[in-house]
Amino acid sequence: MQTQERHDRILERLDADRFASVNDLALAMGVSASTVRRDLHELDARGELRRTHGGAVLLARGGQEASRTSEGGVEAPWASTAATDADEKAALGRAAAALVPDGAVVALDIGTTTPLLARHLAGRRVTVITANLAVLDELRGDDAVEVVLLGGQVRRNFQTLVGPLTLQALASISCDLAFLSCTGVRPDGRVVDDMSVEAPTKEALVAAAQQTVLLTSRAKFPGTGSLQTTSLEAVDVLVTTDGAPQAALDRVTAAGGRVVLA
Repeated sequence: MQTQERHDRILERLDADRFASVNDLALAMGVSASTVRRDLHELDARGELRRTHGGAVLLARGGQEASRTSEGGVEAPWASTAATDADEKAALGRAAAALVPDGAVVALDIGTTTPLLARHLAGRRVTVITANLAVLDELRGDDAVEVVLLGGQVRRNFQTLVGPLTLQALASISCDLAFLSCTGVRPDGRVVDDMSVEAPTKEALVAAAQQTVLLTSRAKFPGTGSLQTTSLEAVDVLVTTDGAPQAALDRVTAAGGRVVLA
């Protein structure tokens, strides 16, 4: 069994059972316990799960264990995050879509807000570049929108494509606007993320764009995360919601950027 297949099966098991022991995983896949431990170490480093004594638990975004659904199963990290602050995310998506002119080439970041932005681009003559599978789901049946899906390794729990192939593809593109998400904005203006595997993708999006638009609700001040992807001074537009710190808004405008309240 190949490494990626083992990783997929481990995550599927955690989706179903929340916790899996090293011994149970080794028996189910017919490999040694040491092999499973190496797999768990790699998945933990990528932010897919959390190692525990004797096994692992699934993580929701932000470093918390995945929550149980009303049916007693485990809510996938993407679904759990998408349900958080849903109204504010919908408002951010609407406001962000209004910034996109007809004929524009836009790059949409991974995350749960950008698919809501994509929903408001449906029917418009624009080109959307993304590694976000949820964005693809929004636009796959739309004949007006040109969709460019970046390659990479599929992270099913977060509906994203990541890794060297994604970065290679991003290095070859240029876009008018990149819509960036984050997990936190620090008081000193650093825009951060909590997933090491996603941070390089965000940095590459910024590098590929003529203008960067940061989408972040008031809840992301300061939010979580320690991996810097950009800064408030470097973004061209900040789309946020009422309640965001005035000091953060002032950082954007002082650097020549624009603030849009959704």
